Amino acid sequence: MSGLTIRPLQEGDHVEWRRLWTAYLTFYNATLPEEVYELTWRRLFTEGEFEPKGILALYEGKPVGLVHYIYHRTCWSLVNNCYLQDLFADPDSRGKGVGTALIEAVRLEAAKLGIKNVYWMTKEDNATARRLYDRVATRTGFIEYDLL
Repeated sequence: MSGLTIRPLQEGDHVEWRRLWTAYLTFYNATLPEEVYELTWRRLFTEGEFEPKGILALYEGKPVGLVHYIYHRTCWSLVNNCYLQDLFADPDSRGKGVGTALIEAVRLEAAKLGIKNVYWMTKEDNATARRLYDRVATRTGFIEYDLL
């Protein structure tokens, strides 16, 4: 997608970040209290190895995509893993490389720290996203369980 720019979130991005993250949550039929929005935004700009980070995709200067990711320790490696937590592209920008570019940006950020394992989850019925994921990554076959 010509005109696509990928960059870290900036504090001036709050309104567009909120719009994109709300659209992501809506896609998954999820709502969060205002306190979670506020805390998440603060955490995205808090220094620390295990604080979440964010990257924005812009097309001709307009935010069209968002990704959050988190580093965490693992018992399987000397270096951390990277969990790609939230990935969203505006519906009108899908199929134009936004998701691929955001995933690659996270991979490159993780690689700067020697991290090779970047992983994520999606719902089984998210066919659009799964077409992208099947192209850029390896499906592991693991099944998620949650204690709620």
